[in-house]
Amino acid sequence: MIALSGGVDSAVAAAMLVEQGHRVVGMTMRLYNAQGTQASSGGRCCGPRDMEDARRVAAHLGIPFYVVDLEQEFTTAVVDEFVEAYLAGETPNPCVKCNQHIKFTPLLRHARAMGADVIATGHYANIAPVDESGALGLFRGKDAAKDQSYFLFSMPPDELASVWFPLGDTTKEMVRVKAAAYGLPNAIKPESQEICFVPDGDYAGFVSKHASRRGRSLPVAGQIVRTDGTVVGTHQGVHNYTVGQHRGLGNLTTKDRLYVTGLRPQEGTVIVGTPAEASSDTLYLRDMRWLGPVPAGATQDGFDAHIQIRHRGTPYPVRVTLHGSGARAVVLGAQSEHVIGAPGQAAVLFAGDRVVGGGWLTTSKLDRDLAPGAGAGAAA
Repeated sequence: MIALSGGVDSAVAAAMLVEQGHRVVGMTMRLYNAQGTQASSGGRCCGPRDMEDARRVAAHLGIPFYVVDLEQEFTTAVVDEFVEAYLAGETPNPCVKCNQHIKFTPLLRHARAMGADVIATGHYANIAPVDESGALGLFRGKDAAKDQSYFLFSMPPDELASVWFPLGDTTKEMVRVKAAAYGLPNAIKPESQEICFVPDGDYAGFVSKHASRRGRSLPVAGQIVRTDGTVVGTHQGVHNYTVGQHRGLGNLTTKDRLYVTGLRPQEGTVIVGTPAEASSDTLYLRDMRWLGPVPAGATQDGFDAHIQIRHRGTPYPVRVTLHGSGARAVVLGAQSEHVIGAPGQAAVLFAGDRVVGGGWLTTSKLDRDLAPGAGAGAAA
């Protein structure tokens, strides 16, 4: 079963599988109601136009095609969590959550119910043996500019054998060439970069509307203060800001280059500071997920890895120690010139090209107590 998004990548992946002689079934997901938005005609991922493009691709390849309605699951696991995170002062990554809770869970169940052995997608990543034992792991794709392994770290580790990424050893340029050679109807379709359910890119506006429909109280206007408490401006709600942000801070009373260093939704306060105050050599990760066994000795001595905080972020070396049976981690060695990622953002650990695991950044006191030197009780 090939997950067809309507884009050129999954279309080429499907064509490659057909060419290789596999029995292929196309399936696309209906995730949200795009009526009245640009998504209905502008080509956001999984919008109505995309479903029609996916149907045309399946017809061109001569494979069966189905649409599976996962709107309720998507709303609960991705959209609602996205909104709640912003209201709590975090910066979520819905694409990671979609891969974790939708594409490789209910979609895989639907594929198996139809008799499929494997689910394939158009992601630029690889699944390959980690060592001579044959255990599988997730690896970066060949095209460094398109690699999507960062978004896939939270996929179920026990399902790696049931997932194929046909584009793992290709590049975007090669995919465009193949699309033309296969005569695919969406061969020249541009790709989408925005969050599918926020077609206009106005995250704060979406959060406000969705929260209101859910009867949630919206963040109120408040003050922008420096780390020493000095008031330097006002704002219209903390959901308009993210930790690490330095543009669009409003009409401040200072010309200093400032970054958002913290958000206090309950108080309606946005905290800003200098680049040095917005940086740290220690990061805290929660809800860790591992694609393979936790490294030997990790809970006592720690292990070396490279961490990547943003999809386009540059990985850099760190020392990782685990707590709570591997559910949380403290990361040391984050380079001081890097502004820290925002709470709620995905942080992925790599060993070379292999994804070891990852989690979500946090600044909660519980995890701050896990800093080096904290007592054994705090680390338990």
